[in-house]
Amino acid sequence: METIVVTGKTIRLEQFLKLAGLVMTGGEAKTLIQAGMVKVNNQTERRRGRQLQDRDVVTMPDGLQLMVRVEGEKSALKEDQN
Repeated sequence: METIVVTGKTIRLEQFLKLAGLVMTGGEAKTLIQAGMVKVNNQTERRRGRQLQDRDVVTMPDGLQLMVRVEGEKSALKEDQN
């Protein structure tokens, strides 16, 4: 599972897909999400504005899984040191 580090406490699902390089445009992200092809924490998510938080897992149609890590979270620092 790949980890994507974000700044701030949350990030919208649509923005996350673009940040991770999984889509090139917001339109692409919107199409994937509204078609029910993206999952968040094993649940189909159809809201492109869904706020992702630390440790949420986004699953793409091809099975690729990405974990959201919030920069500066204590849990992220402890895990990275192990």
